[in-house]
Amino acid sequence: MPRGRTPRRSPMRRRFVAGAVAVLAASAGVGALAPSAVAAPTVDISVNAGTSLGTVPSSGVGLNTGVGDEHMGDVKVSSLMKAAGVRQLRFPGGSGADGYHWKTHTMSDGGWVVPNTDFDHFMATAKKVGAQPILTANYGSGTPKEAADWVKYANVDKGYGVKYWEIGNEVYGNGHYGNGKGWETDTHADKSPKEYAKNLVAYAKAMKAVDPKVKIGAVLTTPGYWPDKEKAPGDTADWNNTVLSIAGRSIDFVIVHWYPGGTTTADLLNTSSRIAGVRSSLRSLIAKYAGSNAASVEIAVTETDTVFSPALTSQAAALFAPDTYMTWFEQGATHVDWWNLHNGSGDAPTTVHGQTDYQDGGVLSAGTCAGGKCEPSRDTPFPTYWGIRSLTALARPGDTMVKSSSRNSSVTVHAVRSSNGGLNVMLINKSPQDTARVSLSYAGFTPAAGAVTTVSYAKGGTALTTVKQGTAIAQTLPPYSITTLQLKPASGTARADKLTPAATPTAATPTAPTPVVSASGTTGTRAQGEFGAPVGQPTPSSSASGPLASTGASNAVTYSAFGGLLVIVAGGVLVLRGRRRGSLHGK
Repeated sequence: MPRGRTPRRSPMRRRFVAGAVAVLAASAGVGALAPSAVAAPTVDISVNAGTSLGTVPSSGVGLNTGVGDEHMGDVKVSSLMKAAGVRQLRFPGGSGADGYHWKTHTMSDGGWVVPNTDFDHFMATAKKVGAQPILTANYGSGTPKEAADWVKYANVDKGYGVKYWEIGNEVYGNGHYGNGKGWETDTHADKSPKEYAKNLVAYAKAMKAVDPKVKIGAVLTTPGYWPDKEKAPGDTADWNNTVLSIAGRSIDFVIVHWYPGGTTTADLLNTSSRIAGVRSSLRSLIAKYAGSNAASVEIAVTETDTVFSPALTSQAAALFAPDTYMTWFEQGATHVDWWNLHNGSGDAPTTVHGQTDYQDGGVLSAGTCAGGKCEPSRDTPFPTYWGIRSLTALARPGDTMVKSSSRNSSVTVHAVRSSNGGLNVMLINKSPQDTARVSLSYAGFTPAAGAVTTVSYAKGGTALTTVKQGTAIAQTLPPYSITTLQLKPASGTARADKLTPAATPTAATPTAPTPVVSASGTTGTRAQGEFGAPVGQPTPSSSASGPLASTGASNAVTYSAFGGLLVIVAGGVLVLRGRRRGSLHGK
């Protein structure tokens, strides 16, 4: 996550991405609309409203905020977040958290902070939005005492009642796995997972001594993404097994970051299919190490966005957002936090399926300029904002998610039983050019006849649109759209039939990282670090084993991924050119 000012991509990465986007255009439709295809057959959608997938978490829909965002607390911004149903705000902001000292509102490395983003100002914003805070304690340059003092100030002195506390950001990005100094501040002499776990226990003990009700979170690597399964010299096990074997009984939740990327927009929109496998791996680890507390250990996804795909602010990203939130909730995650509230553009705008993409990871425009082109005026909602806000038409905290399925991957479905006895069904048409006709069937619920209320967000929209159209059994979905049906039960039917919990899903091992090709033509794997992109050190052999394949040619090799982070291994030192550094947010 960002350090200092809200981050933007480096010039080096921008130069690479400009070429990569051109290469992608033919396969992803970037730069031009693909010709319209012959009308597709009707897509069959099934909703089993009697099978529960659990309840919508009370503070599940979250956003990241940072100490470099001077407009975080603006009245308009708070209003927009509240209207979008944001129920959690993460602070103080990604990698910056491992350099941030809350008491002095300073960064240990002299990084950028602004006066009106200190902890009390942040809490005032959270209160206005109606959001629960999740705080990241400084592991990289802090101490257990500093964190315990923060708990005392927050919950004893001020009575804020902050419940969720992460211990560090992406601590595995501290250079332990051979990636130079890494991207994550860590001043500990020992940067191993064993040391992090030992200190994690000390943090938990000190913080809970002040307030036993706080929940402590452990940073894990995302199963299936670098450096998952890696072992550095001297390690006896990988990061996740080491950390949980030592600290598994001292924590209340585990933390992963979800940056699945995709070389095309179609790839991006299919990444939710991997989530069940990631959840399954995490649950297996928790069951192995957390003892009798395992069932109550939560999964928190405290960062996600589309940064390593062609789309960041255009419609594909808007479709990705609600699908990702809902899939994680259906798989049992209790928090999902989008990166970021404001971010700023670092790369020149591109065209994705005929729509300008400002290459900005924020949900609201920061009003910045890049490549001679400027974003819309500050705080203008990007399509990603409307994608997240679409969730307000589908569900409220405490509503029951129910089983649903689509016979065609071009249309995604999520369904929720509302507290008033109704049933809401979200349909996402992932085709950028084709209208989708859908036929819906129901079990455990009988919908009323006649036209139904729909809440939609279509490409180019600047608001959610509510109209009565179609029926509960037949709808026509515009290309690249989100449409939520708000159904009432038929007269004389039960308002809420008895729900049966779904069986615990069985999932395959997480999908292997996607093969990528370097600028020099070398094939490696898409591995995910702080920026969700390939990071890792080439193996000394010419084989393709390890997180990235080595060319075997020299000690100066360039690796890259379309839409991702540019990684340069030079003389054994990994140089990261990422998206979260030194941005001039809002200027």
